[in-house]
Amino acid sequence: MDAKIAALSNEKRTNWDEKLPFVTFNYNTTIHRTTNQIPFELIYGRKPILPFDQQQPLVTLSQDPEHKTKLNQHLSVLTEQAKAMILGQQRKYRERYDRYRTNPIYKINDIILVKTLNKRNKFDIRYEGPFKITQQLEKKHLSYNILRSIH
Repeated sequence: MDAKIAALSNEKRTNWDEKLPFVTFNYNTTIHRTTNQIPFELIYGRKPILPFDQQQPLVTLSQDPEHKTKLNQHLSVLTEQAKAMILGQQRKYRERYDRYRTNPIYKINDIILVKTLNKRNKFDIRYEGPFKITQQLEKKHLSYNILRSIH
């Protein structure tokens, strides 16, 4: 979404907040690759009416007593389809990642740095440490007990 906002904003990026409704509308009315669904339809159970769609001159609403039940069933089907797609995509991403990943080999008394995952901005530290490995907890998952001090 950042790239879309940047593309629509002026050169100095001072009007990005004015572009949010357009980017949000685009995001909510476009099929997502992971779910293979439109977020709007997942929430409201119907396709969105787009500004360029041909409008009907007169809209009539029928009183269907089973409408709520039908809508809930439709939403349940959409949700299950989206969940299945998400799980499939996650499996693909994991397989692609694991194909090229090699597990690092650490030994007791090795000195390491730990990657900081919750950076706030680009100037925050990327790694903490150094730390000294004192114990190997599990071989398969490479979980280690790490001391904060190496002295």
